[in-house]
Amino acid sequence: MNSRPKKIVCIGAGYVGGPTMAVIAARCPDVQVMVLDLNAERIAAWNSDNLPVFEPGLREIVRQVRGRNLHFHPQAQGVSALAEADVVFISVQTPTKTTGEGAGKASDLQYVEACALLIAEHARGHTIVVEKSTMPVRAAERIQQILSTTQAGSTFAVLSNPEFLAEGTAIRDLEHPDRVLIGGEDPAAVAALKSIYASWVSPEKILTTGLWSAELSKLAANAFLAQRVSSINSLSALCEKTGAEVSEVAKVVGADSRIGPKFLQASVGFGGSCFQKDLLSLIYLCEHYALPEVAAYWQGVVDINEWQKRRFAEAVQQASVNRRVAVLGLAFKKDTNDFRESASLSVCRRLLQSGLEVIAYDPRVDGQRFAAELASPSHFSIATTAAQALAGAGAVAVLTEWDEFRSIPWATAKLSPGAVICDGRNIVDRLAVQQAGYGLRVIGSAVP
Repeated sequence: MNSRPKKIVCIGAGYVGGPTMAVIAARCPDVQVMVLDLNAERIAAWNSDNLPVFEPGLREIVRQVRGRNLHFHPQAQGVSALAEADVVFISVQTPTKTTGEGAGKASDLQYVEACALLIAEHARGHTIVVEKSTMPVRAAERIQQILSTTQAGSTFAVLSNPEFLAEGTAIRDLEHPDRVLIGGEDPAAVAALKSIYASWVSPEKILTTGLWSAELSKLAANAFLAQRVSSINSLSALCEKTGAEVSEVAKVVGADSRIGPKFLQASVGFGGSCFQKDLLSLIYLCEHYALPEVAAYWQGVVDINEWQKRRFAEAVQQASVNRRVAVLGLAFKKDTNDFRESASLSVCRRLLQSGLEVIAYDPRVDGQRFAAELASPSHFSIATTAAQALAGAGAVAVLTEWDEFRSIPWATAKLSPGAVICDGRNIVDRLAVQQAGYGLRVIGSAVP
């Protein structure tokens, strides 16, 4: 194989695989990129104008390169491409196990193992296999073990290349990354993958480490970010009791160059597909290696997050002047349609369990898919506008920081008299709410 790969295959067309391969194709026009997925419906969406992933800038990039050097195929139809691939990315889900050893904490690697088996069966010659999915430390050993079962006489080099994308800014993060991490023990394979990223990333931002360090670095990065969220959220409760403003505290703390301002915005709690899952995986690893004190430390970050969501849901229940609650925002953060592990799921479940009726609005999330995740969706409905959701509500829960929620015309909102707005993102126009005659509760604030 030439030092610079010419044919790349990615198994997995989700939030990571699709956008990452689109950017690689755009930045490396000499490289042919194919994305495979078992979900034919998802592949059809990637080949349409209604992409399965919403990210600012993604649609434009896909339109530019799709059909030129970026191709999306159902796995059954495109599997033959593995025989000619120089590099194969594994970018499938690694959810938390629900059964067996480590259930509730350990990462489930069944989809990764299935990918490794597929590669072992179809790859020919020498192939670089890249872990793009988030893996527990030493997961590469299992991949290497499976690849060694090939009967075709093929050879493999396994690398770890974890993603550090923030949903909502994924394209910006891919095009202008803080760093690209490549972990591996094969210098030629590392150099080959590095040559792809070097097409647009400065050399000093491409970091190389050992395989195990790369795998752990991804878990560690998400753990540190989640820790910051739980830290500021723990202080938000104290602010509400003492009269301090959490936004002011965060500004002062974040002005310290040793700390910095990012991830210090108080909220209902962190969500998304990574933080909770990666923290639980880290906790399991610590327990597995007999480090209970370390496991307990990171478990505290998870516990504070769950407590914050529960605390906010209880506040909404207590505040509502009738049985109808408007929920504004279902995505776990703005500029994405992803609601996996979102605070909204937890809050809506609790509100419904308490007997309240919930009507929700989000500009991007598929409401029917969201409803399907709820245990008792019979009293849950979806509005097509914020105004429709607000009509007749006795309380409002602002759960996602969409820009449109910052400028809601509260004076014309048809809320129930005496309704209370519970701002879980500290974005609501406080003066406008006061002038409209509604009550207000804000995360991290004792006064409206």
